[in-house]
Amino acid sequence: MDRIDATRRGVLSLGAAAAATPWLGASHANAQAPAPADTAPGPLDELGITELRERMDDGRLDAVRLTRYYLDRIERIDPLLHAVIEVNPDALSEARRLDAERQPRGPLHGIPVVLKDLVETADRMHTTAGALALEGLRPARDATVAARLRAAGAVVLGKTNLSEWAGGLSLTHHAGWSARGGQTRNPYKLDRSPNESSSGTAVAAAANLCVAGIGTETNGSIIDPASANSVVGVKPTVGLVGRGGVIPGVPSQDSVGPIARTVRDAAILLGTLVGVDARDPASEASRGHFHRDYTRFLHADGLRGARIGVPRTVYFGYSHHADEIAERAIATLRAAGATVVDPADIPTAEQLEDLHSSLVVQAYEIKKALNAYLAGAPGDHPRTLAELIAFNRAHADRELRYVQQDGLEMVQQLDFSEREYREALATNHRLSRAEGIDAVLRKFRLDALVMPTTGPPAKIDLVLGDSYGGGASTPAALAGYPAISVPAGFAFGLPVGLTFMGTAWSEPTLLRLAYAYEQASRVRRRPTYRPADVGF
Repeated sequence: MDRIDATRRGVLSLGAAAAATPWLGASHANAQAPAPADTAPGPLDELGITELRERMDDGRLDAVRLTRYYLDRIERIDPLLHAVIEVNPDALSEARRLDAERQPRGPLHGIPVVLKDLVETADRMHTTAGALALEGLRPARDATVAARLRAAGAVVLGKTNLSEWAGGLSLTHHAGWSARGGQTRNPYKLDRSPNESSSGTAVAAAANLCVAGIGTETNGSIIDPASANSVVGVKPTVGLVGRGGVIPGVPSQDSVGPIARTVRDAAILLGTLVGVDARDPASEASRGHFHRDYTRFLHADGLRGARIGVPRTVYFGYSHHADEIAERAIATLRAAGATVVDPADIPTAEQLEDLHSSLVVQAYEIKKALNAYLAGAPGDHPRTLAELIAFNRAHADRELRYVQQDGLEMVQQLDFSEREYREALATNHRLSRAEGIDAVLRKFRLDALVMPTTGPPAKIDLVLGDSYGGGASTPAALAGYPAISVPAGFAFGLPVGLTFMGTAWSEPTLLRLAYAYEQASRVRRRPTYRPADVGF
């Protein structure tokens, strides 16, 4: 077999698509922009979990009124954005049941959250990965993360749109496009990409269609849409959050994590999600590493005395806008008391961007995981990857009108042995861990690395797909290590985030640093919903 290069995103990565094709449905193929909507801010916009719970505790608010508030915003604003693929028809009844309980279960009691449409729920909603082939799929039980959120008292408001099959459908980047949900749009400028496959959750949080939500990441699919939509995204260490009942991509890299408007809200959600999951063997490694309350690590002066490295090679230089914003962020870190080591390059940074071993791992794991999922999922749908490809061809007028399925087809055609796979996975881990992130942290005695998450979001391109310049996600993706993106600034009104990256199980440290930076910078602002024909 000829060698097929795997780029930084990995040509096949489920959850790694960085661009978009704006599909608005068969009857709207020539539409240039959605119709105007009432995007006026509401009285509860930008309020976080703590503020909302305070209003609930003193009687000014209850779960039903809060849920109605977000359902109304979804009805009014989501036609512009296509962020929500499906609303939970039982959301209000869930809220009523929670209001009837005499004591709140915790900070999430009565708080409406959304789930990426990879997360199974045993209710009247579907779980489809955005694909027509899984329309009607209703699992018999909640995914572990959904069950934990419900047990904590959260109201599951709905499912969010995504890059179909989490970005694995096509070799061309199509962030936020699915045959079932159409094209998700960036709320800061409606002709811009929402970036990566957890785009619906990021857009919903940014536009105040929910309090917060759940995304998944294989390579960039939480932190990149967080950056593009000026919200916080936490990509945990692989195994910290159980993935039982989540449609898989590349299991050695897949993470489930929170997306919210603030670090505090993301920390609250993370504490609810973590813990050993009997349905996910990888979560066994989290014993002794997870915390039920991550808010205790949040301190406004958390940067004082920290040692933070700046890896310049690869992660700077692809966007002068991102570089300028990152330089201002680095100055903020210094001013807040951090020691900044600059440069502090990852020794293997350039190798990590173009690894044949990455292609081997992705192809092997996707085929195995997806075949297993399709074979076991209930209902009438394709049972194998080959049957899925045939289904899409039979429904090409809807599934393949703008986007080809060459990503799925390549996965099906490639055939690597288990030995080749094991060797490739070991190479990925060695270069990204001991010789990569851990090497630079150890050399300079660093608490974390910081770099721009990615550049300002590119324009949605119906014909060619969105362009992609560069980003920070690959080292943590291949290592299975944590990363957090926090809003860092705007270029011509388009958001850019700052990524904090560390070693395995370093979420407490990263959250402390990210929170202190957030408090010192305070750059997030509400979306503007600028139409396509206005400015840059």
